[in-house]
Amino acid sequence: MTTADAFAPADTDAHADARTGTALRFPAGFRWGAATAAYQIEGAVSADGRGPSVWDTFSRIPGNVLNGDTGAIAADHYHRVPEDVALLKRLGVSDYRFSVAWPRIQPTGRGPALQRGLDFYQRLVDALLGAGIRPVATLYHWDLPQELEELGGWPRRETAERFAEYAGIVGAALGDRVHDWTTLNEPWCTAFLGYASGVHAPGRTEPVAALRAAHHLNLAHGLGAAALRAVLPRPGAVSLTLNLHAVRPLTGSAADLDAARRIDAVGNRIFLDPVFHGRLPEDLVRDTAGLTDWSFVRDGDLAAAAAPVDWLGINYYSPTLVAAPAAEPAPSPRAPGPAEPSPWVGAEPYVRLLPARGPRTAMDWPVDAGGLYELLTRLRDELPGVPLLVTENGAAYADYADPEGEVHDPDRIAYLHGHLAAVHRAIADGADVRGYFVWSLLDNFEWAHGYSKRFGLVHVDFATQRRTVKDSGRWYAGVIARGALPPA
Repeated sequence: MTTADAFAPADTDAHADARTGTALRFPAGFRWGAATAAYQIEGAVSADGRGPSVWDTFSRIPGNVLNGDTGAIAADHYHRVPEDVALLKRLGVSDYRFSVAWPRIQPTGRGPALQRGLDFYQRLVDALLGAGIRPVATLYHWDLPQELEELGGWPRRETAERFAEYAGIVGAALGDRVHDWTTLNEPWCTAFLGYASGVHAPGRTEPVAALRAAHHLNLAHGLGAAALRAVLPRPGAVSLTLNLHAVRPLTGSAADLDAARRIDAVGNRIFLDPVFHGRLPEDLVRDTAGLTDWSFVRDGDLAAAAAPVDWLGINYYSPTLVAAPAAEPAPSPRAPGPAEPSPWVGAEPYVRLLPARGPRTAMDWPVDAGGLYELLTRLRDELPGVPLLVTENGAAYADYADPEGEVHDPDRIAYLHGHLAAVHRAIADGADVRGYFVWSLLDNFEWAHGYSKRFGLVHVDFATQRRTVKDSGRWYAGVIARGALPPA
C-alpha cells in the first residue's frame, strides 16, 4: 500500500443493499452491545472507601469542566445497578462494556484490594449474567488514582507496574465470571489530552511527558495482559481499545500527504506499532527528535508491550481532515498570544487540522460513517487474523423529554444507521468485525463538557435520576431483535 493509498478517502456511500431498500443482515452470533465508563456514570465518589481519581481532582478546579460539573453523582449508577441492568435487558443487548474504577479497588493505586470495591463489581457482573448479558470489563477508562499522579502519573514507569498489579487483582476476583477483558481504553486520550493539551485530567501541558505516557501506557497494556492471563481461572479474551483516527489529507499533494503521515504516526501508529509489531514508528522518532531521544524506552519494553490480543476494540466518532500549513501570514502589528497547547506532539508546526463539511453533532463533530469503514478495512489489511469489535460509536444531540415524557432523537437514529451500514459494508468486504457497542447506554458526565452533552440511548434527568428510553434506544432494540439493519 502506498502512502497515497493509505490516506485516500474511501467511497462513503452505504452498502448497496441499503440503497436498494433491502435490510442489511448481520452474521449469526454478532455481538450487540452498549458501553459506559465508571467515572461517567457511577457517582458515589467517596462511597465504601473509594479514593480520589485524577478526574475528581481535575473537575473540581474552576474552569476545567463546563459549569463546574463533576462526576460526584453522575447517573448514580453505583446505587442503581438493578435498574440499569433491567434497561440493558429491555434493549436486548448481548453484551455490556463497563469499566472498573481503579480507585474503588486500590484507593491509592497500590496495596491490597478494597473488598467493598470488588463486591460492587461482583454484584454488577452477577446481575448481568442473571439477565443473560455478557460482561465486557475494561480495567482503565481514565480514572487514575490521584496519589499515583502525584508521584508522576503515566509519564512515570512505575505507574505501568502498578497497573499490572491492579489488573491481577481484578482478574483474580472476577475472572471466573468475566471472559472478555480490555486493558486500556483510548490510551491516546490519556497521554495526549491529559499530558499535552491539558484538556483532560490531569491537565498537564508537557509534550515530552505525553510521549513518555504513551510509551508507559503501551507497557501497561503488555504487563496488564500478562498479569490477567496469569490469574484468570479459565481462558479469557484479553484486548485493547484504541480510538484510531481516520486521517484524510485535503489533497494528494506531497505536503498534505506528509501532514497526514505525521498525524497517523502520533495518533495511530504510536500504539499500533508497539502492540502489534514490537517496534516504535521510525518516522515518529524522527518527528520528535527535537523533543526527546526516547531513552525512556528500555530494553525489553517493546517486547512486553507486544502482548498478543484476542481482539482489538475500535472507538470511532468522526474523521480527521488535515493539510500542510498555509502560507506565512502577513506580519501583525500586535504581538501574538501564546499558542494553544496541542495534543499532536511532533506534528504541530507541520499540520493544519481542518473542519470537515457536512452535518455535525452537538459536539461539533462531523457525521461521516465512511471514516469507520476506512479504519475497519485498513485493519483488515494491516492486522490480518485480529478480530475487531467496534467498542464505541455514537453521537451527542440536544435531547430533551417532551411534555409527554418522550425523547425523540431522529438525528441519532440516522447517525447509528449510517455507521452500522458502514460496519456491514466492511464485513462484506472482508473485515472480521465481531460486534458493535453503542456509546452510550446512559446520558452521563461527558468529561470537560460536564452534563451539557447527551450521548445515551437512555435519557437521564440528572435532578431526579429518572431514566427514559429514547426513540433511538427502541430503534436499536429492534435492530438487535432482527439481527438486521432496516432500510434507510
